[in-house]
Amino acid sequence: MTRIGTSDLDIFPLSLGGNVFGWTADRDASFAVLDAFVDGGGDFIDTADSYSSWVPGNSGGESETIIGEWLASRKPAGLTVATKVSQHPDFRGLSAGNVRKAAEASLGRLGVESIDLYYAHFDDQSVPLEETVGAFGQLVADGLVRHVAVSNYSADRIREWMDIARRTGVAQPVAIQPHYNLVHRNEVEESIIPVAEEFGLGLVPYYSLASGFLTGKYRSVETDGQTSPRAAGAAKYATDAGLRVIDALEEIGAAHGASIAATSLAWLRAQPTVVAPIASARTVEQVPDLLAGARLELGADEIETLNRVSEWTPAQA
Repeated sequence: MTRIGTSDLDIFPLSLGGNVFGWTADRDASFAVLDAFVDGGGDFIDTADSYSSWVPGNSGGESETIIGEWLASRKPAGLTVATKVSQHPDFRGLSAGNVRKAAEASLGRLGVESIDLYYAHFDDQSVPLEETVGAFGQLVADGLVRHVAVSNYSADRIREWMDIARRTGVAQPVAIQPHYNLVHRNEVEESIIPVAEEFGLGLVPYYSLASGFLTGKYRSVETDGQTSPRAAGAAKYATDAGLRVIDALEEIGAAHGASIAATSLAWLRAQPTVVAPIASARTVEQVPDLLAGARLELGADEIETLNRVSEWTPAQA
């Protein structure tokens, strides 16, 4: 088990991403994936109130609704559920009133009494940060949220949030959710990890498998005729440098009897302050590799090899 920052949340070191629920995985497929994840030892689920509002016919909250129905059906013990606020079409931004209403709506969809980990999804600089920090603090004080976290915030804004929370005596964030993986390293390693180390925050990276590129499935910029929503996002990494990363992952993984995806997740888990990479599964068949990535321990030389081969990564990739 792994502790999330300074919180009391002890979790299996992998988070199941709920972004596909209600999008590329319907209710039944989502239930099957959630069952397989928990049956395999997983206990940390990540979603957001906006998932999946981008799908024609959806209005936002579909992922939370599916997870809530699954929770009601299965009643699993010891599960940690994280969700986020600021992007739902009906609850945009981080004003105090909006944060409160969005949290209450998420609680209703999830069918829980409190949200274990509640993220500010994207920074909203149109609202004074003091107002947002206070709103999150009030949710904790009122028992609607157990722990506060931030996602997609700059290092300076995280420091400012921490300072306001300390000065005003409200709950401080315990986690940061950045875009971080073997082909997107620079920005996080140069600015976000130092902040996490300074304040004892846990990193819960998203895009851990680079839209599927780090599974080894996409080895061509042509996407090999694949038409999934992830194919185009993954294909941009299929350069000579990117494919050298895949080759190194394949070779190291083979020595452990592990897949490229599991090896990539194991590298990410070994980075400073990382507590649980987020990875999603559209089908039950994809779940075992994710779980394996939470258990695989790489040697120092193997980590160094992957560090070296991925040093090319541009911050904007």
